[in-house]
Amino acid sequence: MESSETSTGGFASEFKKYIEGFEQDLQPGNIVPGSIVAIERDYVIVDINFKSNGLIPVAQFKDPKGNMTCKIGDEIEVMILALENQDDQLVLSFERAYQKKIWDEVEDKFKSGGTVKGTVTHKVKGGLQVDIGIPAFLPGSQVDTRPHKNLDKFINQYHEFKILKITKDKGNIVLSRRSLLMSERTQLREETLKVISEGVVMEGTVKNLTDYGAFIDLGGIDGLLHITDISWGRVNHPADKLTVGQTVPVVVLKYDQEKQRVSLGIKQLNEDPWQKAGDQFPIGDKVTGKVVNITDYGIFIELQEGIEGLVHVSEMSWTKKIRNPSKNYNVGDEVEAVVLGIDSEQQRINLGIKQLEDNPWDSLHERHPIGSKVKGTVRSIMEFGIFIGIEDGIDGLVHVSDFSWVKKVKDPKEISEIYKKGDEIEALILGIDTDNERLSLGIKQLEEDPWETIIQRYPVGSRVKGKVASKADFGLFVEIEDGVEGLVHTSELVAFDGGDEGDSEKDPYAIGAELETEVIAVDGEERRISLSVKSLHRKAEDRGMSSFSNDEGPAVTFGELLQQNIKGDE
Repeated sequence: MESSETSTGGFASEFKKYIEGFEQDLQPGNIVPGSIVAIERDYVIVDINFKSNGLIPVAQFKDPKGNMTCKIGDEIEVMILALENQDDQLVLSFERAYQKKIWDEVEDKFKSGGTVKGTVTHKVKGGLQVDIGIPAFLPGSQVDTRPHKNLDKFINQYHEFKILKITKDKGNIVLSRRSLLMSERTQLREETLKVISEGVVMEGTVKNLTDYGAFIDLGGIDGLLHITDISWGRVNHPADKLTVGQTVPVVVLKYDQEKQRVSLGIKQLNEDPWQKAGDQFPIGDKVTGKVVNITDYGIFIELQEGIEGLVHVSEMSWTKKIRNPSKNYNVGDEVEAVVLGIDSEQQRINLGIKQLEDNPWDSLHERHPIGSKVKGTVRSIMEFGIFIGIEDGIDGLVHVSDFSWVKKVKDPKEISEIYKKGDEIEALILGIDTDNERLSLGIKQLEEDPWETIIQRYPVGSRVKGKVASKADFGLFVEIEDGVEGLVHTSELVAFDGGDEGDSEKDPYAIGAELETEVIAVDGEERRISLSVKSLHRKAEDRGMSSFSNDEGPAVTFGELLQQNIKGDE
């Protein structure tokens, strides 16, 4: 009897729960409260005050790391999916209940104009997906106040959003971050406009960088910080000094209220370094700096931020000709120099590197006094002479006029036939011009000038033999010794008969023909010797024509006599 009562009491209890369950409107799709009574391997057991407990997969209670987020006794809300499945079990969903709750909240906020918060999870076609408890779509055009080519940087960021559109039957929610930012920017703009004016120092955020400067967000208003106003020093690109998102102090240089354009400056917050440059870098002082720019005409050295000095190529070496500074220096090199001049108004400092050493030209006359012999190598060949290197970086010029006392270079091409680059040459120091760094050398001065004894060796009236070297309209040049020529003017020639002109065997005046002449004048200063054939002819006539004729034949002409002399000499 007792067991029967117990059994009857248990049935009554279960029936009571069943009846109460219907009173709670326990129908599929409804959200009801429940209590976690057990946690098993695959399911969490929840009591919703129904005739049986419901099952929920444990996966719905795990965080991204796999940790359980609930415990026995927790009160939760669940959605009824089925009062009885094929196994006569109550099927519940914690996840679906949570999502429905979020949907209801989103709908309420959409109607009231409220906002939601969430985390950007990943990129999707046309924009980003945001987790606000349920998935929502953030179009690329609504991410920021300005377009971004790369949206990856927004992934995993947590933001507040405005709800633009809801389509519940399709499960779509469209968000906007841009509209909130624009609203905030409008409020900030109103506040900024109250305080902005020329000369005011403000804090701004670097919004964007370009080749010509940076745009600074002052709070609802963007100002342009031109590259020339970033620093007193050299700035090749704004990115060298600024980064996007960086907060910087700026001064308003110009404000156009009508066009709402703002020009900003950072360097103006500090004193212009050129105002004290004259005191900091006096002429003659040694300075050290870094190479910041290299040009064809020199290198620029930064002595301190905002102050650069130029080392012209002419001030790099006493002896070497620097034609390409980039072969000797690199940007970033630390260089020592001497201050040669400074103009604070023009913001220029002239520097020199060669002045760190003694000028070898100043003591050249001590090492190589005028009149001393030197040896060197032919460095270069020019139309007007050759340059001989006698020391490292010091070349001397031997002009063509100082090659030889007697041989004349008539064609510049002859120079390269006489001398070759690299030939070792001995020469004499003729002159040193320290100011202009020029050294004059001579080769012919190593030998005695033959013209100093010409007058003694070839006195007027003496007979000389030579070969016809060249012809001109005004006469013949006869070489009487190596390199020494005399002129037989046309007025001092004698006509000849019976020969073909140019034939050395029949023409006594042909190039290469040997000719006997008489010295009629010598000018040592002008280095000229005047010769005459006519004078010899005249003297022969004075001695009598018999000496010019055969005893048994007709008289012999002067031309024939010359021909005979030529043949006789051969």
